[in-house]
Amino acid sequence: MRELSVSGLTKSFGTLALFHDVSFRVARGERAGLVGANGAGKTTLMRCLLGEEEPDGGTVRIESSETIGYVEQQASLGTGTLHEEFRDAFSDILRLGEKKKAMEKEIGRGGANEETLAEYGRVALRFEHMEGYDVESRIRRVAFGLGFSDEDLAASIAHLSGGQKTRVCLAKALLREPDFLFLDEPTNHLDIRMIEWLEDFLRSYQGGVLLISHDRFFLDRVATKIIGLEHQTATVYGGNYSYYQKVRDERRAALESAYEKQQEKIRETEEYIRRYRAGIKAKQARGRQSQLDRMERIVLPPEKARFNYFAFHPPGECAERVVEAEELSAAFGGHTIFSHVSMLVRRGDGVAIVGANGEGKTTLLRLIVGELSPVEGSVKLGSRVKVGYFSQQHEGLHKERTVLEEIQYEFGMDEEAARGYLGAFLFRGDEVERVIGDLSGGEQSRLAFLKLMLTGANFLVLDEPTNHLDIPAKEAVEEALMAFPGTFVVVSHDRYFLNRVSNVTLELEHGRLTRYDGGYDYYKEKKAEREAAEETGSLAAKETKREQPARKKEPQTEKERRVASAGISEEKRTELLQRAEAELAMAEAELKMLEREMNDPALQQDPEKSRRIAAEYAAKEAEIERRYEKWGALAEEA
Repeated sequence: MRELSVSGLTKSFGTLALFHDVSFRVARGERAGLVGANGAGKTTLMRCLLGEEEPDGGTVRIESSETIGYVEQQASLGTGTLHEEFRDAFSDILRLGEKKKAMEKEIGRGGANEETLAEYGRVALRFEHMEGYDVESRIRRVAFGLGFSDEDLAASIAHLSGGQKTRVCLAKALLREPDFLFLDEPTNHLDIRMIEWLEDFLRSYQGGVLLISHDRFFLDRVATKIIGLEHQTATVYGGNYSYYQKVRDERRAALESAYEKQQEKIRETEEYIRRYRAGIKAKQARGRQSQLDRMERIVLPPEKARFNYFAFHPPGECAERVVEAEELSAAFGGHTIFSHVSMLVRRGDGVAIVGANGEGKTTLLRLIVGELSPVEGSVKLGSRVKVGYFSQQHEGLHKERTVLEEIQYEFGMDEEAARGYLGAFLFRGDEVERVIGDLSGGEQSRLAFLKLMLTGANFLVLDEPTNHLDIPAKEAVEEALMAFPGTFVVVSHDRYFLNRVSNVTLELEHGRLTRYDGGYDYYKEKKAEREAAEETGSLAAKETKREQPARKKEPQTEKERRVASAGISEEKRTELLQRAEAELAMAEAELKMLEREMNDPALQQDPEKSRRIAAEYAAKEAEIERRYEKWGALAEEA
């Protein structure tokens, strides 16, 4: 049984104990989520497991592991093309392939003896065992899944953005499908579509996975166990994040109940001792004192911070129609981002804007708040609407001030009032004396959001407000928005957050804005229903087209006529065809992986898993058939 085994791990920095006596196991096929507040030591613990950090005590053992994949939050890359970087992950296999080719040439010239033929057989067998023939398909499958195109594969890594480089590091770790994957915040810089692809990949992954994440939706879909790192130790919970949260809260409630009972017992005993210490029952009182001295006291961990919105002044009323955008078009450097987009936000709405990276979500927010001017169209704010804008760069913070000074100076508060507000957003004690420029990205986000809530704005425009926040901080922001009596529009890739705070979802996709009157789960359900209906209608239309007699050609070419009648440019149709080809290649690679799983002897011993994989295989075959029909229709029209 291949497993990661951790026993009694301890780590301190000087006099600061980061964690102690940490013990857990992760077996092959298990996916463990490592959770805890920022500063709890999650990344340090992972580095200890990998041997990159020396623990003060304890042992780490990985049994029979051939390969380990690791994605850290900040990683360095080479200087070649993206395709070369991905091929570098297979350098040993590629060298073996070159050796195989050289031996084939020698054999073809007729100069090989029996020893050479035997050696060639061993090389060819090992090359096949290492799946050398599938290197390119594996590269394309992972690259396309993480949003890279054929053009990206040919481009230099030096031209990639920070987010794209993070995706490259993730792809390199996934390519070899190692026995164990260690992932530190793998969803950072990924949009929702890429996160969903990663979820599906990991759920079908046969190796062991240990991942650090603050993405609760991701942990719910991926994790089979949760390791909670809090109060300087680790507790293991079997199940996903929601199960962990439920059991943790139940344990906390049981501990609090036991604590209250013990405190009542202590009070009664102390009263007995006080009353009879010098009287006829002095001997009994001394006995009770001895019992009290020997009693093992229950210690409650620090209580989780609770947000109280009622401390804030409620924002003023505004018009029913908060913002109206009509026929908006936006462009950058001659490139059209979206065109003819319209939207209406009503008073009291909590609107989530979702879509892939690059679709123009942040641009749309900047048009709403007036930071950008549209190429076409207009944005109209309702009467008495006061806008508060949260940008990812936190431009409104004064980096030279302390946290306390920022709130006091900006809002004319005394120290007691300012500390009360800061405490609601998890700034306590000496933390309020820290200089803003020295805060982490997540801490600055918390402070910026607090300032926004204190402005009295009745319409909040929020661009990724939960980026860099740990789970307790996200919960504080969620509770603040859920209690906020005004209106807000938010861009976020945090699906758990969106499900809690939004009641309207707008999807920006291919330059079109589609409205769904519900939260994220509702949007996904209705979108799936719509796509299924469109696919059925498309197939029916295709059959009808086949039955119709050929029409006389117009003066323009058939290709031009179809393009014009469909309202789609030839460039766009080529893009759709390339995307369909990429999706088809990815689906076929996934089918091959399922086929390997079905042939795994270990899996065949588990009837339930065998049935599940068989069902996934059948569904994937059906998906490939649909994708071939879609590709064929596009190719026919091209």
